Amino acid sequence: MSKEKIYIFDTTLRDGNQTPGVDFTVDDKNRISKILDDLGIDYVEGGYPGANPTDTDFFNSPPKFKNSKFVSFGMTKRPGRSASNDPGFNELLSYKTDAICYVAKSWDFHVRKALGCTLEENVSSIKESVKAASKSHGEVMVDCEHFFDGYKNNREYATESVKAAYESGARWVVLCDTNGGTLPDEVSEIVTEICNLIPGKNLGIHAHNDTGNAVANSLAAIQSGVRQVQGTLNGIGERCGNADLITIIPTLLLKERFNNNFKISVTNKALKNIRKTSLIIDDILNRAPDKQSPYVGESAFATKAGIHASAIIKDPKTYEHVEPENVGNERKLLISDQGGKSNVVSALKKMGINIPKDDQRITELLEIVKERESRGYTYESAQASFELLAREIFGNLKEFFNVESFRTLVERRINAKGELITVSEATVKVLVDGERFISSGEGNGPVNALDNAMRRDLGKYNKYLKNMQLVDYKVRVLNGGTGAVTRVLVESSDTKTNERWVTIGVSPNIVDASFQALYDAINYKLVQSNI
Repeated sequence: MSKEKIYIFDTTLRDGNQTPGVDFTVDDKNRISKILDDLGIDYVEGGYPGANPTDTDFFNSPPKFKNSKFVSFGMTKRPGRSASNDPGFNELLSYKTDAICYVAKSWDFHVRKALGCTLEENVSSIKESVKAASKSHGEVMVDCEHFFDGYKNNREYATESVKAAYESGARWVVLCDTNGGTLPDEVSEIVTEICNLIPGKNLGIHAHNDTGNAVANSLAAIQSGVRQVQGTLNGIGERCGNADLITIIPTLLLKERFNNNFKISVTNKALKNIRKTSLIIDDILNRAPDKQSPYVGESAFATKAGIHASAIIKDPKTYEHVEPENVGNERKLLISDQGGKSNVVSALKKMGINIPKDDQRITELLEIVKERESRGYTYESAQASFELLAREIFGNLKEFFNVESFRTLVERRINAKGELITVSEATVKVLVDGERFISSGEGNGPVNALDNAMRRDLGKYNKYLKNMQLVDYKVRVLNGGTGAVTRVLVESSDTKTNERWVTIGVSPNIVDASFQALYDAINYKLVQSNI
């Protein structure tokens, strides 16, 4: 029995660009387009040409795809005008993309309130727009906006809008849960009814995540008959976001219910890059990755409890629903005061330290971890710092440099222009192979200044740090008062490899805690450089 194909439609560059705080440049769009094409996405929606300078520039020099089809987005012609007498509509048609996707109202409430026209005029606009685009584009799609709300409010009209698009020649008619309030059982019921009127091979689903059900709604729609699924990378989008393709794609490939019945253009080989894809998107967005994101999150295959870790070592299926390597992730047995020897042995093995489970140093390491966590450390959140500690215990840690002392200065003053400013400086004395280096640095605050000073001059090791940057800094006060113990977590990354690592420092002095975390961050980078 042949498998039916599910077509993947990505709208990261259009709907994802509506995320608060996100504003893709043309370079961003080109970079993301290549990622999507390499992944094997069927359709890449590039934006709305003519609506803003960025999208217009992007469509004037469109990306070259090997696997994907390039899609433009826009509105149907205005009600009350002919297609030939609508300048905006004709400008949209002038961009010769592989496909064009219209947004059209299918909720009678919106037709009257937003468009201010009659229901008949809206249906006429859908029909004329599809027919006009069919002459200039290989494929025409219609996103029936607010379809599910419209269907629940006026079933006949929502259905008429969908049929108007299909009968006029649309290759795809997409059922949109624009407000994101529809639940999976409703989606299943409504999609099943629509599939009795229009072939599922011509229907798609576009779900928003306002109830946290966008992925579930998308999968329910596929099971009920639609054959195109729309979404964005990492689920970005307006309000609560869109259906997350980073979750949907591995589900379609790895879960038997879908894999036995359907096929997609993304291969199992390409799937191994999906975690990397997710990380790159977060890097472009300049935000920290969601550690608990399904499949690709840092914690997706992480186990803290010792009893669970012991079971996983015997057979990973005890606590894992898929193999992490299939999605480019890895298994992590976290080190904490709840962990046991199995966690430590597994962590050491990943570092290349192979020792028997009865080695007395394992007990010593566990005792140190438990004692430090009682003082505020949390190695489950700072795996890089744990690796340095473990290497020190087992004699595998090289001392690259030693900080003799450091000093920070924060000065608040009036500058020569009469402006009130705050200036931060730091000085660090470092020994590298017996040679002393004294470095100074300035920054937005004492921690930034200290980071700059520490990495300014480490002699022969400077070249290994050129791609290193601090990407996140978190402070938590562990008990009350101005003299409270402070925990600092520093997340660093390599801009070339996109690798990220977290280190920790704990002290009553926030600058000292920050120094500990920064010191570990640099050491970890040097360890990973295999010097």
